[in-house]
Amino acid sequence: MLNKFFLPKALALIGIALLPLSAFADRVSNAVFTQNNSTAGNRILTFSRQNNGQLKTNASFPTGGFGTGAGLGNQSAVIMSDNDRWLLAVNAGSNEISVFAVRHDDLILTDIVPSGGNTPVSLTIDKNLVYVLNAGGATAGNITGFFLTNEGRLTSIPGSTRPLSAASVDPAQIGFSTTGNTLVVTEKGTNLLDTYQVDDNGVAGAPAFTASAGRTPFGFAFTPGGKLIVSEAVGGAANATSVSSYTLWPAGLPIVITSSIALNQSAACWVVIARDGHFAYTTNTASNTVSGLRVAADGTLQLLDASGATASTGPGPIDAAVSGDQRNLYVLNSGNGSISEFRIESNGRLIPVATLNGLPAGTNGLVAR
Repeated sequence: MLNKFFLPKALALIGIALLPLSAFADRVSNAVFTQNNSTAGNRILTFSRQNNGQLKTNASFPTGGFGTGAGLGNQSAVIMSDNDRWLLAVNAGSNEISVFAVRHDDLILTDIVPSGGNTPVSLTIDKNLVYVLNAGGATAGNITGFFLTNEGRLTSIPGSTRPLSAASVDPAQIGFSTTGNTLVVTEKGTNLLDTYQVDDNGVAGAPAFTASAGRTPFGFAFTPGGKLIVSEAVGGAANATSVSSYTLWPAGLPIVITSSIALNQSAACWVVIARDGHFAYTTNTASNTVSGLRVAADGTLQLLDASGATASTGPGPIDAAVSGDQRNLYVLNSGNGSISEFRIESNGRLIPVATLNGLPAGTNGLVAR
């Protein structure tokens, strides 16, 4: 068996030359990334993060692919490897994945490959193993796996493509569990959580389907302790949105801990975890707010504010990201092309810092370091 964590060594043994990570990338810090998702050519937009958390526009880099120019109904369109050396992005309009080496001031495009399906909307990475969620659109969606080499190249994994529960399920996100042994996918259209066990060769097994605790499961995040926090948009119904928490056991199946805690807000979609897993935040797209929740060690959830509104954002908040030092929360607002910037207090409270304006319509995905 070819263990996924030792793939670079195995490739070298069969004659594929690999360069060290240092040949391409230096560790990045104090930066935020998104993509313009443009039909005229997708680009990664970069911002430097000041000491007070405020963002400053830096530069943009073409992905070599195309976006859709509109919302993707997703989370994790742009991701970064755990070692901060590689940035990956979906090109939803051209059905591709782009990989960049991250330097202090630049991104270097190292690869662009077909995503293995139509309309890729979400990515996840565990060490050198990458999976993409293809939403499908007119065709059935799927998940497909790749190995990321030390050169920043993606090689498809034979036999890794797996179906979703049906042909048209409107999926939102794919993500690895903290152990890297389980993949989770949220299906908005069927109210299902899909889980796939991943073997030592990096191949996902057949999916298992679990009913979501609440309607329209959307974004999710794992705490460092492995608890799964999932937002529930409830079809966008006014003041009806909720969040649930799960543990993955046995065989990676989601078991409810807190069932559909009410946020008293509308359309909770994106979820991020902060302060070493002690707090979770959802962006509420139809309420222009962020809801904060306290996360206990056992995964139990409790609202920080009875109203559910921990902070106000710009119109149409979608993607969110927490900085690597856990000091700042950033929220991408789809209604006016802006990023709301907050400082995260030790008690989980959010203090507004500033707002960055001028992003193109359709901008999608957010990563902070």
